[in-house]
Amino acid sequence: MRGIDVNEGDKVESAAPATPPATKKKGTDWAAEAKGIFWLILAVLGFHSFIAKPFYIPSESMMPGLLVGDRLVVTKYPYGWSFVSPTFHLLPYIHGRLFGRLPERGDVVIVSPPGEKQDYIKRVIGLPGDRLEMRNGTVIINGVPIKRSQPTPRLIPVDENAPCSDLQFPGRLVTGPDNKPYCELPIVHETLPNGRSYDTIELGASRADDFPPLTIPPNQVFLMGDNRDRSADSRVPLIEGGLGGPVPWENIGGRAEFITFSLDGSAEWYNPISWIEALRPGRAGTSLHPQEADSK
Repeated sequence: MRGIDVNEGDKVESAAPATPPATKKKGTDWAAEAKGIFWLILAVLGFHSFIAKPFYIPSESMMPGLLVGDRLVVTKYPYGWSFVSPTFHLLPYIHGRLFGRLPERGDVVIVSPPGEKQDYIKRVIGLPGDRLEMRNGTVIINGVPIKRSQPTPRLIPVDENAPCSDLQFPGRLVTGPDNKPYCELPIVHETLPNGRSYDTIELGASRADDFPPLTIPPNQVFLMGDNRDRSADSRVPLIEGGLGGPVPWENIGGRAEFITFSLDGSAEWYNPISWIEALRPGRAGTSLHPQEADSK
C-alpha cells in the first residue's frame, strides 16, 4: 500500500489550549438595587394603606379585651378609604370616603381625632341619628338603656405591660390562688341593640359615668373605650386628649380583626430568647369581633 507523503510544511501541530479572555468583574448595580428597594417599600406601604396593617396597643383604654403589648391586624377596606387610610397621615381633611360604608355597632376601629395625626382604638357605640346619653355608667340609645350584666370580678395576670398600678386601678392588686399577682377587675357584659356584646370594666362612680343627651349627626359615629372610667373617647373634649364628641366617618382608619401576638414587656431587644419568653400565652389569634347575642 502506497504511503502518504507529508511534507514538512504540511505538518499540523496540536494547538495549545486557548486561554479564555479575562472576564471583567461586574460591580454592584446600585441603581437597580435602589429601584428594587423602592418598589418593595411602595408595595408594603400600599398594602398597609389599602388592605391591612399591624397595630400596637399602647394604653389600657380597651381593657379587658385588649392589653398593652397586644399586636393586632387592622383591615382598611371594610369601610372604604378616606384621607386617613394611608400609613402616614400626611393628607389634609378630605370630605367623603371611596366605596364608603358606616361601621356597625360594636365594631372595634382605629380612629384619628379631628385635627390630629395619631391613631386611637375604640368601639363603635352610636350611629348617625341615634339619640345617645349616659347615666350612672349605663349607655342609653334612643331612650332605651343597653343591657348590662352585674359586675363580676376577673383576675388579669400582672406583668410589666399590665402592672395594675394604683394610678389606673387603685386597690385592685391581689394575690391569686397560685400566689402570683393579679389585677382583680369588675367586668360588666354589655349588649347593644343589634345583639352584639362585649366586656367592659366598671370601676365605680366617675366623671365619665354621665353624658348629656346628644343626637349623632349624619356620617358621624360615637366611640367609647371598653375601660369606661379610663378612656379618652367621644365623651372627652379634644383639649383633654379625647375625641371631642361624635367623630366624622372620614376619620375612621379601619377595623380591628384579631390579635397576632402579645408581649408582656419583659423582652430585651438584644436578646432574641427574651422575645419568645415575653410572649403572653393564649392571646394569639383572638378575634376582636364582638359576640353575636340575642338582642331580644
